[in-house]
Parts: sequence; structure tokens; C-alpha cells
Amino acid sequence: MKEIAARHSIRKYKAEAVNKDDINKILEAGILAPSAKNRQPWKFIVVEGDKKAEALDVMEKGLERSREELKEMPGMDALISDAFNTLSIMREAPVVIFVENSNGKIPFVDININDRITEICDSLSIGAAIQNMLLTATELGYGTLWIANTVYAYQELVQCLGISGQLICAVALGVPDETPDPRPRKSFDEVVEFR
Repeated sequence: MKEIAARHSIRKYKAEAVNKDDINKILEAGILAPSAKNRQPWKFIVVEGDKKAEALDVMEKGLERSREELKEMPGMDALISDAFNTLSIMREAPVVIFVENSNGKIPFVDININDRITEICDSLSIGAAIQNMLLTATELGYGTLWIANTVYAYQELVQCLGISGQLICAVALGVPDETPDPRPRKSFDEVVEFR
């Protein structure tokens, strides 16, 4: 419970490197997560240094493409601006972990109902793995940010990282350089119903 309460989304990082053994512990925690039908659909691509800079430069090009392609869609300007802000946070974090659903397919094509159910179940499993990683990182004194804005540079990142499944998200990891206040939560009564 201590790590659950202490975990916050971190958007400012110190330049310190993350210990390789700690990265491995964080990844091992993810691997220990429960998964639907024990499919263990996750793959983690850890980038640091020049490889991180290369991947994030590619992400920036993808965000530029999305900004141009989606400029006429209502509300997209704010979403793309937020994605660029997230990119700057990723550049500051010493480590970025891209998360792949190794069983998944590109999310922009139709799939049959059985494949869709499998995809949903695998996404839930991957969410459990990521939560394990975030809590372990918190326990070890690191900060993290769970990032979905990779979707706006999906094609570019998949090609750059050599992903053959489905890119789910990224996790920024590093020594925190901020202590954010807890975010507001809905009340217990608002979200729990006993029957």
C-alpha cells in the first residue's frame, strides 16, 4: 500500500543514470504480472542514450505528421500540443521503456471479434505488468510516467523500434526532480457499489 499511495506521475527528472540492476528488477516485476490465459503478451524495449534520442527524434517526426494530418479535426491541436510536451518529458528522462503487445496487430485495421477479445484481454494483462513496474520503480526511489501519446507517432515508432506486434505505450523512468501533490480522486462512494 505504501508504494501505491506514493506513486505519482513524474514529469521532471534528474540527469542521473538509472542503475542497470534496478532496470532489470523493474522489468522482472512486469514479467511477474498475471495475464489472460497466461499468454504473457508483453515485450519491453528499453532505450537509453543515443538509442533513446534516435527513437524520440523519430517520434517527433511522427508528431509533426499527425499535427499536419489532423489539423482540421476539432480538439486535435490541444492533444498534439500535449504529445509534444510529453516528448520533452521523455527526452529528459534517462530511460524510456516502449511496451509492445507481442500478440497484437496494428490498431488501425479491422479484426474479427475473437481477435478483438484477445486484444482487450492482452491489453488488460499489459496494464497489470506496467502497474507492477511503476510500483517497483517507486519502491526503488525512481519516478515514472506512463505515456499513451506514442499513438500519434505510431507508424514511425513501430518502424524505428522494429515492432512486429502492437505498440501499446511507453514508460519514462528516472530519478525524480519534483514531488508533485497527489491528484484528486473520486470518492469511494462515487466509484463503489455493493449489491
